[in-house]
Amino acid sequence: MKLFIIITISILSAHEINTKALEPGRRGDQYRVWVYFDKKDSSNIVSLDKASIKRRVKHNILEPTKHDYNLKESYIDEVREIGVKLNNQSRWLNALSITADLDKIKLISNLSYVEKIEPIKRHRKKNIKEVLIESPMSRNIDYGPSVDQIEQINCHVPHIAGYYGQGIRVLYLDTGYEFGHEAFDSLNLIAQYDFINDDQNTANETEQEISDNQDDHGTICLSVMAGYAPGNLIGPAFKSEYLLAKTEVNAEEIYQEVDNYVAAIEWGEALGADVTCASIGYYDWYDYSDLDGNTAATSIAVDIASSLGVLCVNSAGNEGDDPWYYVCTPADADSILSVGAVDTEGSIANFSSRGPTFDGRIKPEVCAKGVSTYCVRSNTENIYRTASGTSFSAPLAAGAAAVIMSANPDWTNMQVREAMMITASRSNDPDNVYGYGILNTWAAINYQFTADIQSENDFPLPQSIIVNKAYPNPFNPTTSITIKNLSSPQPVLVRIYNLNGQLLETAYNDNLKVSTMDLVWNADSYCSGIYILGVFWANGKNSQKITLIK
Repeated sequence: MKLFIIITISILSAHEINTKALEPGRRGDQYRVWVYFDKKDSSNIVSLDKASIKRRVKHNILEPTKHDYNLKESYIDEVREIGVKLNNQSRWLNALSITADLDKIKLISNLSYVEKIEPIKRHRKKNIKEVLIESPMSRNIDYGPSVDQIEQINCHVPHIAGYYGQGIRVLYLDTGYEFGHEAFDSLNLIAQYDFINDDQNTANETEQEISDNQDDHGTICLSVMAGYAPGNLIGPAFKSEYLLAKTEVNAEEIYQEVDNYVAAIEWGEALGADVTCASIGYYDWYDYSDLDGNTAATSIAVDIASSLGVLCVNSAGNEGDDPWYYVCTPADADSILSVGAVDTEGSIANFSSRGPTFDGRIKPEVCAKGVSTYCVRSNTENIYRTASGTSFSAPLAAGAAAVIMSANPDWTNMQVREAMMITASRSNDPDNVYGYGILNTWAAINYQFTADIQSENDFPLPQSIIVNKAYPNPFNPTTSITIKNLSSPQPVLVRIYNLNGQLLETAYNDNLKVSTMDLVWNADSYCSGIYILGVFWANGKNSQKITLIK
């Protein structure tokens, strides 16, 4: 049984040091705290990768935001001169993370530009549940034993259509990563950073204090999303670009520092992350009333990242069968996509954390397989295993998000999130166990028409057309669409476009009598992919995505 310590955290203003309020940040006789400043450096803007700029432009963010200005170096220098340890800095929070004793914290609190001091809460990691498989199972498909987790979220059809997460940059936050396994042979690694040890090596480092098996959890979680070993393991987004951040300590007995999470998500946003994924949850120092989406520093960071066009995905937590059964932070954030765990049959796992948030929002948002999820065994070359936890449902959902973005590159992060929720299995009756249900990647891709297609004909007649969904879909080489005219004869235009909105051909352009017409489109001359079928009539239109698979 866990011991829950609930302490009311008050804001510490200058000249006030409440040691009880600082207790969550205590490290023996030292305290790890946030030092919040009053101003930023208006002349010092963070350097953004071109991928970050591109993402921001898509979200109509054309100028620097208040979150892009760095901390004042003069403030940092003066704090450093007091003799404290500098850990991380957050331009989003306008705060510096330090470790110091109470006397030095008192000195810092008296600085004129220090607005407040808050403890950096620490949390213990919960062990994952696992089953070791020493030899791969045999199936007559390329996914091998990973087929169940891919098919359950209907991600195999987008793969057939040619969408693997390509062109999408993913930030993964976890314990560390080791790339010697065959499933990572084709991993597209853009950058990595160790926020625990302040270097660019996210694998085990024997000379460091924390090294033994430090990369285990991150490695197996990453493999669920990005692994590619045909016949054994294929992740949803095996062709995405990856930014890897080491922010967590693998050992259960070691406390996790949440400032590492905040620093990492800022780093990833500046490098162009489109999606973030973390199998991380914090709750030890929080009361249920703190789960309002706006209290925890990690949740605040997620909301800021979301405002800059990043889709943040996080495990709901593994506390469903514990006294604390709610989602953990930052899964409570307003803008995040939190992910629960189901088994192969689609039943919720007992350990999967529940909602609602304190302010009444449904949590989790969606579910994916998190019971006996197939993954790699870390620090091996070709051995696989299964593991259970929302740690493994989250990368499936994040991978699905990357695939959806690949198919719909002009969608915003919130559009992708909406599509994933509205097309999930329980979207008509969401609850605080399953959320909106099990993901349906293919349905999400087809949820919203993205190409801005306009009819060239200005029809004068009133709307009176019913257009059924194309069938079959996917198809090869023909699909049929039924159009019903309920009024007088009127002109109808049917056109085929690619995903960029370019007209490929006109399938029908004539007066349609008061009747039902079955229009067949033969795509024998086209290659596999997603196409847009647009039907236009008087003051109305219908558009839908259709998929050719050869």
